[in-house]
Amino acid sequence: MNHIKVVLSGGLWFVGVPIGTARDITLRALDVLASADVLVAEDTRSLRKLMDIHGVPLGERWIEALHDHTKGNLVARLVARARAGESVAYASEAGMPLIADPGFELARAAREAGVAVTCAPGPSAVLTALVVGGQGTDAFHFAGFLPASRSARKAALADLMGVKATLVLYESPKRLGALLGDAAAVFGADRPASVCRELTKKFEETRQGTLGELADHYASASVKGEIVVLIGRGEAVAVNEKDIESALESALRDMSVKDAAAFVAETLGVPKRQVYQQALALARD
Repeated sequence: MNHIKVVLSGGLWFVGVPIGTARDITLRALDVLASADVLVAEDTRSLRKLMDIHGVPLGERWIEALHDHTKGNLVARLVARARAGESVAYASEAGMPLIADPGFELARAAREAGVAVTCAPGPSAVLTALVVGGQGTDAFHFAGFLPASRSARKAALADLMGVKATLVLYESPKRLGALLGDAAAVFGADRPASVCRELTKKFEETRQGTLGELADHYASASVKGEIVVLIGRGEAVAVNEKDIESALESALRDMSVKDAAAFVAETLGVPKRQVYQQALALARD
């Protein structure tokens, strides 16, 4: 296949690449890869394979590897080349660059140096999962990968309780069951959720259910591939004075009045001032 070799303006070009199926790449992305003076990738083998599939010649160029172990001096060198007028094209291992991806530091350094930053957009695992996952799409919050340790993960989930939108998370196959179990404990086992696996690939799978059902299934299931977890927005529940009082009595056993009021207000979604006054009355009693 012949690709148009275009004259790219000097600067940094971020290129969206497929999340699975190679044919999902855009024609503009192929043109940028064929024309850029400098090629950079999170995974050089993945980008080389993609270019080979689509017949994009590497020519005299080579592909620089940008990841956590190479970022330091390489970022400075790439920004310097872009500032000198060369076109530098960066591609993630899969999907849109900068989304849970080491290219963010390159983009920030380029902007700080006054280098133009452009994007040839492409597929996104976040948006694809929202389309097929069956959860609400009017508002969503992408939280990326949560911490690996259980205590830190549960704390991160607790911080997301007040988000009034579908939560979108990335997770590894090895930790999927643990994540769903912790999410069920924090958000409630009845909260709707979806697990989207291997999107656009041969063994694509989407499983919907409650957090409790999914946690039970994936506690023992053998899972492979790239995974996106969607946690649906919780239903608004009417809270009465008795609910607040019961929650405060429990919280006050381990917390100060101020901390208990703040915790209950955030958990139940009620005004903090109202809860604080009730907490003071209970503490006096």
